[in-house]
Amino acid sequence: MNPSTIEIIATVLFAIAVIHTFMVKKFEHIAHKYPEGSVGENFFHFLGEVEAVFGLWALFLFVAFIAIKGNHDAVAYLEGHSSLGVVNYTEPAFVFVIMCMAGTRPVIKLAENIIVFFAKLLPFNEKMSFYATTMVMGPLLGSFITEPASMTVTALILLETFYKKEMSDKFKYATIGLLFVNVSIGGTLTHFAAPPVLMVASKWGYTMSYMFLNFGYKAIFACIVSTAIITMRFKGELQGKIDAPQEGGAEMKAPLWVTAFHLGFLGLVVFYSHHMAVFMGIFLFFLGFAVVTQEYQDKLKVTESLLVGFFLGGLVTLGSLQAWWLQPLISKLGDFALFVGATGLTALTDNAALTYLGTLVEGLSDAAKYNLVAGAVTGGGLTVIANAPNPAGFGILKSAFGEDGISPLGLLISALIPTLVAAFFFQLLPGIG
Repeated sequence: MNPSTIEIIATVLFAIAVIHTFMVKKFEHIAHKYPEGSVGENFFHFLGEVEAVFGLWALFLFVAFIAIKGNHDAVAYLEGHSSLGVVNYTEPAFVFVIMCMAGTRPVIKLAENIIVFFAKLLPFNEKMSFYATTMVMGPLLGSFITEPASMTVTALILLETFYKKEMSDKFKYATIGLLFVNVSIGGTLTHFAAPPVLMVASKWGYTMSYMFLNFGYKAIFACIVSTAIITMRFKGELQGKIDAPQEGGAEMKAPLWVTAFHLGFLGLVVFYSHHMAVFMGIFLFFLGFAVVTQEYQDKLKVTESLLVGFFLGGLVTLGSLQAWWLQPLISKLGDFALFVGATGLTALTDNAALTYLGTLVEGLSDAAKYNLVAGAVTGGGLTVIANAPNPAGFGILKSAFGEDGISPLGLLISALIPTLVAAFFFQLLPGIG
């Protein structure tokens, strides 16, 4: 294929964005050299936000588009009317809305209560039962409350009940590796919760039933087996009792009707997930409800949600112009090679980026589509940038690793066993329907 000038520029900017994701820690170090609250500190903090990377470089693409093709063509591209690529911002907007709604106190406390309930059913000591349940149920809940919300609630539970205690560094690394992998695959029981699935669900016709029968049940087995391996490995540290998460004061405990309204709003947004005008209107009503019931709410995570939406929006803007090199590459790979390649490439870029690029390739077989998505979610725990929710868990737990923070190599090594377990189940278990 003969790429146009704009397509070449978009590919160069996409490559720079990927390199930028590996340099975010460097920008954070630079930010600390400036006075607190200064423009310099805030600027480099912004450059150090993983979620801001693709959106930032998408801006440079828009400027280049105007310079080369003119303002009319640049705007037409963003509105989805250009012959160069199909751009649709429905998915980024949906992720912003669903993450903001699912990250509220009533939803998170409901998730915590479900984990506590199931922990009491296991025939092990209290600490081991709570750990195992948290590492399985927390990530699997991501299929319903979204992966970012799942990562948030699970990481907070781990921080309070395990990471603040006298646990070894080996345990902490093994746990964060397991957490990242389980969250990445745990969102595949449905078609709306995991960003890499969300990016392909509409175009490839991935319904909720299809996801569960071809991905979800395999993810359940993988989460259970990986958690069992890590739990048995550290059974010596997982002895005794723990202080399970408790509700806050009576003034903060959301009544049942408030939680029910939250779940109702979430359900409506999911139902209208392909209609931006509708679910954005529902979101505005939700904001009003949150103001009315603010005594039962924490501060809404609007900034965090916007950053993730900004990331996906930038990804769509840059990614829509990558088909010229991606199509011949993917078309030459066999099914297993595609699975392995997707698993490895996910570690270098966000898995939603990878699957979105896959939707730009015409003529993929059903098997190729499956292996691309399966590989993308399997490798989602290998690095901080491999899956959009990972930075949330990273930010919550990094303080427990001392001044040096979380080692990228340590995270990679700790995620290998859960990644191999997930690969085993996604490759060897058959799809049911």
